[in-house]
Amino acid sequence: MPVRDQLLGSTQPVLSISLEPGESIVAETAEFAWMTDSIQMAAGPAGLSAYTAKDSAGTIAFASRLPGSIVCLQISPEQEYLVHHQGFLAGTPGIEVTTGFRQPLRTASLAADEFVLRRIGGSGRAWVDLSGDVVRRDLTTGSSLRTHPWHIGICEASVAVQMAELAQAAAPHSGNDALHFAVLSGPGSVWLQSMPLAAQARPLAAGPAPGGPAVEGAAGPPRPG
Repeated sequence: MPVRDQLLGSTQPVLSISLEPGESIVAETAEFAWMTDSIQMAAGPAGLSAYTAKDSAGTIAFASRLPGSIVCLQISPEQEYLVHHQGFLAGTPGIEVTTGFRQPLRTASLAADEFVLRRIGGSGRAWVDLSGDVVRRDLTTGSSLRTHPWHIGICEASVAVQMAELAQAAAPHSGNDALHFAVLSGPGSVWLQSMPLAAQARPLAAGPAPGGPAVEGAAGPPRPG
């Protein structure tokens, strides 16, 4: 079902989705930023809720957690994605969000930790929140990329993900995940976020975007591809 989406702001963008009567969007329960009174929420499975415009058209908005980008993905049975576990913002009906990769991490402090990527499948569109600047790398068959796990934003599902452990003598002792790195193997594309996921626990102050506030309903910037 088609919906109209718009990105508001620039430094810390907001995804605004306009729905006609009967149209719906799915998202994490109670994770919306604001919505008009025509939108009704109904809790669903897997921690997701359906937000539906009932008797009249309405708007619902989702805010990024940190300065960064919101990326729109086209999802199909042949084109699924893995995203960092806080990345999924919203999707059209038909989107399925499940656990795609999960592995416990042995940390420098021996405290329990876990690395999780969520799989977005089904059919439709999904919006993903990435922090900081975003760098896309295209991996060919047989090539790989080693990265700090918290810099992984999005991977095509064709990319194989493995966790490797640093030799303890060489591992720095500044962070719970310092003993591990991820190995991403092609074929497929990956989107890396410059602000690591762990930094999202630290509050950051973002100044106002230049040029005054964005106006909801006005023409927004082009959607990222």
